[in-house]
Amino acid sequence: MSGVFVTFEGGDGSGKTTQIQLLKKWLEDHGHTVVVTREPGGTDLGNELREIILHRKGFIAPRAEALLYAADRAHHIHTLVKPALERGEVVVQDRYLDSSLAYQGAGRVLDPNEVREVSLWATENLMPVLTVLLDVPADVAKKRQNALERAYDRLEAEAEDFHQRVRTSYQALADAEPERFLVIDGTLAIEAIHDQIIQKVSHLLS
Repeated sequence: MSGVFVTFEGGDGSGKTTQIQLLKKWLEDHGHTVVVTREPGGTDLGNELREIILHRKGFIAPRAEALLYAADRAHHIHTLVKPALERGEVVVQDRYLDSSLAYQGAGRVLDPNEVREVSLWATENLMPVLTVLLDVPADVAKKRQNALERAYDRLEAEAEDFHQRVRTSYQALADAEPERFLVIDGTLAIEAIHDQIIQKVSHLLS
């Protein structure tokens, strides 16, 4: 595949959406065809699964939740991401399998190796060339979310210790794969974060 696959990770309220849109504009201004997508919900089926995963009332068993994410991921990669990469486009994605490792592995206290294996099987081992991790303390992220004055989804509504486990897991994932991860302090100014991202992406595209 001749395209470039970039993913963004971080806790809820870390600023991923803002940075993805800034990167999209920068890439398009430099002549690249860009596909921006997300998990869960990058396809019609994904949106149906997203509604179940994030907004269903009542309990979902942790393993069932992990498998729902994997089902979304398998369909999403097969129908949207791989075709775009094969066309030579840049795919910029909000969340990928690292989210499952952090949220279902650490957050739900499942075996992260098992969660990883399920996702790798679902995606035929497709991995991004770059994962941007926006690292923000859990209390700061919560304040940002509160400022939005909207209802929380099932994961956003979890207690602070859940979100702290998620953050710690992300940091461990980045430490284990420093060649793939770009870790940025998410409390920096928006433009300062963007500058670090485009510096790394420019190197990948050169």
